[in-house]
Amino acid sequence: MTSIPEPTADLALRRSLGEWRIGLVAWRLLVLQIAHPAVAAGMSRYSTYRAHPWRRIEHTMDSGSRLFFAGPEERRLEIARLERTHRRIRGTDETGRPYDAEDPEVRAWVMVTLYEAMTAMHELSGAPLSAAELDVLYAQFKEVCADLDIPEEELPPTAGDVPAYVERMVREVLEYGEQVRHMLYGVLREAPAPRRLGRLRPAWPLVRAVTARAVASLTVADLPPAWHERFGTPRTRAAAALSWTLHRGMRHVMTRLPEHMRYRDRAGDGRPSGAGGSAAPRLPRARTARSRSARLEAFFRQVLDQTGDGRVDTADLQAMVHNVCWQLELPTEREDLLYAAFATWWKQLSAGMDGDGDGAVDCAEFVSAMSAGMDRDPEYIQHGLAPAMSALFRAADTDGSGHLCADEYRVLFGGSRVHPAELNDGFRQLDTDGDGRISEEEFVKAFTEFFTARTDTVAGTALLGRP
Repeated sequence: MTSIPEPTADLALRRSLGEWRIGLVAWRLLVLQIAHPAVAAGMSRYSTYRAHPWRRIEHTMDSGSRLFFAGPEERRLEIARLERTHRRIRGTDETGRPYDAEDPEVRAWVMVTLYEAMTAMHELSGAPLSAAELDVLYAQFKEVCADLDIPEEELPPTAGDVPAYVERMVREVLEYGEQVRHMLYGVLREAPAPRRLGRLRPAWPLVRAVTARAVASLTVADLPPAWHERFGTPRTRAAAALSWTLHRGMRHVMTRLPEHMRYRDRAGDGRPSGAGGSAAPRLPRARTARSRSARLEAFFRQVLDQTGDGRVDTADLQAMVHNVCWQLELPTEREDLLYAAFATWWKQLSAGMDGDGDGAVDCAEFVSAMSAGMDRDPEYIQHGLAPAMSALFRAADTDGSGHLCADEYRVLFGGSRVHPAELNDGFRQLDTDGDGRISEEEFVKAFTEFFTARTDTVAGTALLGRP
């Protein structure tokens, strides 16, 4: 791997990505990436956009910040984390075509769309970059690609070759499939209210409908001409007017703002302004007394069904582990242990619950089989869930002390979307002996009680504290 230079504030790449108006082309970027059949297949199988869109977007922003705005050590850690994640994303799509997230051609396309989004941001605003500026931007972009070990031959040789490369990919490789349609017209229409809305949450259905329509119109209007020619997507006059107004209006506003307000990375100094999200599987909080079956159903929908398709299979449990590993920076061998423990849990789930033999478990199968299993065998939880939670505990116990301190607990369950008061309450719930730390026994017991308790009167049923 090549050496990674120390970031400096005047890098064109970092300033283009760090400007807030890059958000105007973010959905366009995602659509172009997902239109690649290999990316679409991986997303269909493994992505959590459908069930957890805000968390997935936070992870994407976090990753981008660490790749482009942080120091060399942070970038190395992020590259290693991406490599560990991508090596598990492979298989065949519904038509039998193989896909592999480590395919150099696929990785090159994903990265080039990021560069192309930056140039599109400037072009759509009526102030395109000059040829010299494009050369500088592309040279800096290729340095990051080299750090990611993307073969140079997979990338367009020069900035001037990028438009032809993108047009060829659109005309010959990309597909306007179900995943693209869902990204355009489904994700935002179905998205749950962001936690940060607070008291404005009741207004979310109206805000969501308006936002989803505007984003879809803007994205379609901004897609390359070759896209419209190949797939026949309409670029209405209203959408074109919206695009013209937003891009040019934002450019005029942003260029008049002081730098600390114009850029995400704290006035362009390379430090991310904030990232992160909940890493661990989050148990639903108990707001009122609920039966065990109601808690099991909530757990299935909010925690297990990571891909949001109403069914759980190996991809969902893999996504759960990925969310844990995202925050904990585990070495490969410890990460593999966690994946193996969750794979064992899946074997138990599928063996006793997949009644129709389709390789997946639906909500009714999960609730029925879990209830029957726990009633039949007091040790049922110990055969699958408990080992997985023990592995989760050991992964979070970064200093190997055999206990989770408050800081380790916050890393596992915390993030920018979780209020500190919730974390404090959750920690106290698990610390049943009050010694200021959580043992593995206390940790596993809390998860076990969530499943086995018939009422909400024990600590484990409110694992993360107050709502």
